[in-house]
Amino acid sequence: MSVGVLAHLFGSLPYRDLAAKVRSYGFTHVQLAMWKAISDIDFSRRGKLSPGLALSIAEAFDKEGVRISVLGCYLHFFDRDEAKRRDNVERFKELLRYARFLGAPTVAFETGSFPGGDYTEQDRSVMKQVLEELAEQAEKWGVFVGLEAANGHLVGTARQLHAMLEEVPSSQIGVVLDPGNLLHEGNIAKQDEVIEEAFRLLGDRIIACHAKDRLLQEDGKVVTKPAGFGQMNYELYMKLLQQYKPEVDIIMEEAREDQMERCKSFIEQTRRKYPVL
Repeated sequence: MSVGVLAHLFGSLPYRDLAAKVRSYGFTHVQLAMWKAISDIDFSRRGKLSPGLALSIAEAFDKEGVRISVLGCYLHFFDRDEAKRRDNVERFKELLRYARFLGAPTVAFETGSFPGGDYTEQDRSVMKQVLEELAEQAEKWGVFVGLEAANGHLVGTARQLHAMLEEVPSSQIGVVLDPGNLLHEGNIAKQDEVIEEAFRLLGDRIIACHAKDRLLQEDGKVVTKPAGFGQMNYELYMKLLQQYKPEVDIIMEEAREDQMERCKSFIEQTRRKYPVL
């Protein structure tokens, strides 16, 4: 069992310094979004990666006893601007090609969103076509595509993610589960049902998980908090996680550096309560 962290929570640093800092906080793996976390190489445009550079980054992390469990991208995959969408797709495919040199089994993404969430059948059709294209590349390179549902995104619920997996039935597509992304003002009162449904529909496809928290404020708004600082039912989350996917990597989100030790300990202690079933 291992709790990792989003690398860019430490800011943007030279990759060797980043690896050392991650280790200094006791983490043994990271989700690495290179253009958010690495400052000494300009990854804002595709084409910079090579086997040598990827191996150098991997070696810097390995030297510190840290592995790259997930590559993140934060790209929009059904952008209605075709040129932007194609650039995003090609950037993701570049990550798929070099993931093995970085030691990363998974390249993950959320679908993207538009303000207001006024999505069309054309948006869904485009997303399906893009996912099929990415899955084909993932199969070629022996890497997983990790798809994550997020409230307000085109794929925003466990049911929508399950439907997308049914439409694109590739064994190289897995789920990055984040219950915090599924909870909002309309359903936090019945959060146990939301979490249980997510595992029922997606549990066998989970390849990595995220850990943050959600808090219902007095004004009725739900806000995001670090793990252990909110009201999410982590007892249920960790119990089901051990039942469905023991030893799966958990990646911590949201926490400031001064909160990380407490959040990591909270997740680990809660998970240890539940034996592998």
